Amino acid sequence: MLGKETVKPPKVVTVVNQKGGVGKTTTAINLASSLVSLGKKVVLVDFDPQGNASTGLGVSLEDRSLTSYDVLVEKRPLKDALRACRQHGLWVVPANADLSSADLTLAGGKERVTAFSSSLEEFLSDATQIDYIFVDCPPSLNLLTINALVASDTALVPLQPEFFALEGLSQLLLTIRDIRKVANESLRLEGVVLTMYDRRNNLTGQVEEDARKNLGQLVFETVIPRNVKLSEAPSYGESILSYSPSSAGNKAYMRLAEEFLNRQEG
Repeated sequence: MLGKETVKPPKVVTVVNQKGGVGKTTTAINLASSLVSLGKKVVLVDFDPQGNASTGLGVSLEDRSLTSYDVLVEKRPLKDALRACRQHGLWVVPANADLSSADLTLAGGKERVTAFSSSLEEFLSDATQIDYIFVDCPPSLNLLTINALVASDTALVPLQPEFFALEGLSQLLLTIRDIRKVANESLRLEGVVLTMYDRRNNLTGQVEEDARKNLGQLVFETVIPRNVKLSEAPSYGESILSYSPSSAGNKAYMRLAEEFLNRQEG
């Protein structure tokens, strides 16, 4: 299924925001899909017990016999939990409600913050032809999220431009700083993506201005608009690329993927 030769190890990117409903899973799914359409091979690991990324990529509950819970807690090989998506070159490690108990189980174990790092290290040692591994986190700074960040190269933060957005972002950046100090000194901020963007809302422009002033080039130039098709696509188990390629939502995620790749080369 996956090749044996690779030029360099895949980059591991955690998609994270402790606030729900900001377009985190939407960004994880559609950025991954857009990168695949540009010739990259991508694995998306679903770390949210709601399993929305799995559903949004067409993996039914019945097809989740092995999940990220089994990888984290039961120490099953990550490659055994991979499910090929409809889009060639994209795989998902699905999640289900079992993952809800992982936080408690991890809290009492020796690898409370490094369980995913261990699983990922074994997977990467198999020298697979994967370019990127994205981890879609739950909307919480719990042990699942910490495990993902400890195992990652970078963190990508979808940010809905609303009143308390920058306050929540500050808390997340402090968490990333603490993880760098004690568990993963190479962790960096990949960037901030403004999502659910509505130019008609004055607050949107104000939050964008503040974000760009404080974070500079860490804020992606591409913004993701509010878009009905983006909301509909997951219910059909499809990315926006396959569900509505002509939509504003798909065009935005394609631009984001191109900007993301340009940053890797810069």
